[in-house]
Amino acid sequence: MLIRDARPEDRDAIREVTLAAYQEYAALAPGFWDGYRENIIVSLDEVGSAEQLVAEHHGAIVGTALLYPPRRMKISRSDSLDMPWPEVRLLAVAPLARGRGVGAALMQECVRRVRKTGGRVLSLHTTDMMQAALRMYERMGFVRAPELDFHPAPGVTVQGYRLDLKESG
Repeated sequence: MLIRDARPEDRDAIREVTLAAYQEYAALAPGFWDGYRENIIVSLDEVGSAEQLVAEHHGAIVGTALLYPPRRMKISRSDSLDMPWPEVRLLAVAPLARGRGVGAALMQECVRRVRKTGGRVLSLHTTDMMQAALRMYERMGFVRAPELDFHPAPGVTVQGYRLDLKESG
């Protein structure tokens, strides 16, 4: 498996893998899904300052992630949140490629890149419905960072996590 920077010709495959990976949450949060799906599409279309990474296996894209620098993140039409550390967003693994270490390889590349630039912390957001991702993040050493939490819809908490790179391996 090769982890590399995305190229313009990867755009359709990235969208396909990401939407397929996140589709399972449609049934778990039906009232939230439509808005979240739209946010995913907008984020993939407008990566801005993020580094877009892909995992490629035998010429096919099987995973992807965005790595953002510290920034002010818009969380709704009227609210934003200061993100003081680099952040991984939209980590996605094609459903048929799960369980092969694709997500972990993408996360390790994000850690490597943040360390290379002198970063001391890597952050991310997730929700309780993303149990497989939560287990991987916790195995990597991520801990809750409630100061990064936000609520995009009533009853929905997007939880912040951080990894202190001085202590992780």
